[in-house]
Amino acid sequence: MNNTSGQSGQERSRLREFFQLNEVLTYFFRKKDPSRPTGFNLKAMHTINKISMLMFLVCLIVILKRCVFGY
Repeated sequence: MNNTSGQSGQERSRLREFFQLNEVLTYFFRKKDPSRPTGFNLKAMHTINKISMLMFLVCLIVILKRCVFGY
């Protein structure tokens, strides 16, 4: 009996780690770190990453809307 409750607690811990979105949500709202290197290539890469994540989220919302409310 005690062993099964330990397993469910471990499963909950794994799910909590899997659905932890803190890093994803704070990616857009980070403070500027002066110790990080800056350059055009790095800024361009991060800008493209942000645009691609936003496009993915918009498309995901559109797909979910179409599935739920119909085409």
